[in-house]
Amino acid sequence: MIDILFEDGEALVIDKPAGLPIEQPRRGGLSLEDHVEQLKMGFQRPPVPVHRLDTDTSGCLLLARNPKALKRFNKAFEERLPQKTYLGLLSGMPAETEGTIELSLTKISSAEKGWRMIPAKKGKPSLTHWRLVRAIAGGALVEFKPETGRTHQIRVHAASGLGFPLLGDPIYGNGKGAGRTMLHASALTIPRAGKPDIVAEAPLPADFAKLAGPQPLPETQDG
Repeated sequence: MIDILFEDGEALVIDKPAGLPIEQPRRGGLSLEDHVEQLKMGFQRPPVPVHRLDTDTSGCLLLARNPKALKRFNKAFEERLPQKTYLGLLSGMPAETEGTIELSLTKISSAEKGWRMIPAKKGKPSLTHWRLVRAIAGGALVEFKPETGRTHQIRVHAASGLGFPLLGDPIYGNGKGAGRTMLHASALTIPRAGKPDIVAEAPLPADFAKLAGPQPLPETQDG
């Protein structure tokens, strides 16, 4: 079962499990398509993903429940209106506590290593804001707020912009420290004209929470 974080007549936000690809893998195996019947939730049309999350990435994924909604949401993403928050576990401690990474990205491919994204002056503009949440054993918990939505953007910006890849990243790091790339789409807010904003938050998966350490206690007020 996939947890539903937000639901109304035009949208679903699901908590995508890590390891579940959005599209059917060429080599076979389960994907989001195998959960279509559950996600219809009484509607005739299956919901359609509006944006992408890597297979390893867990958390908030927006689905449109009809073609008109899909068109509006696509436009919103093109205009950079959604507010996306990710949490990532770095394999080291950045020198600063917050900042903005601006590295244009392009795709390269080789027979030996397959395809990957790399920083390139003539690539597509990519912008990510970040802040240090806290130190963890052997690294750091970092919050990322990407303004653009390039493929592997946060993963490349962590490795090339901050100097430390995400734990478990087999492409931009050494794949060590975790059983997967430690990136979690923790929150998503999408403004809508004439309707309440879509607001969703996804709890940390168990494997991520274990490596991130204990969660901070909520602030309290005396008196």
